[in-house]
Amino acid sequence: MSLDAPSLQPVNGAAFSIGIVASRYNPTLVDALVDQVQAHLLKAGVKPKKITVIRVPGANELPSAAQLLLAAKKLDVLVALGVIIRGDTIHYQLVAESSQQGLQRVSLDSFTPIINGVVTAETQKQADDRCLGKINRGAEFARAALAMAELNKSLSK
Repeated sequence: MSLDAPSLQPVNGAAFSIGIVASRYNPTLVDALVDQVQAHLLKAGVKPKKITVIRVPGANELPSAAQLLLAAKKLDVLVALGVIIRGDTIHYQLVAESSQQGLQRVSLDSFTPIINGVVTAETQKQADDRCLGKINRGAEFARAALAMAELNKSLSK
């Protein structure tokens, strides 16, 4: 992941309904991302009752959860959160690719932007830095969600 996040204009989130689907795997890291995303959304004016959070076992289940949530609720944007850390096999790569492709498909099929907030790290330290430390990926995911919710609303009129 780049350390050079785009500069986005502040967005008033008061009118948006936002979904968050989050993995239960690597709970300390994912819980931190959920907290960061929610804090940033609330700071931007999104009403707490307009944020729906659901949890799933792992990153591989995020696309199914996103699809189910979007079928059940009209949302302006959805944020998918998870953390995948390289192990001794390529399993992490398979899960990361399958999750990414599934989220993209659900987004395109549903005409709803999905922010892929799945952190894929080579090491535990990289994951910690991105979820608990120096790099606030949760705030970045929230800013991207607000920008895409605004675009979605503007083009859906």
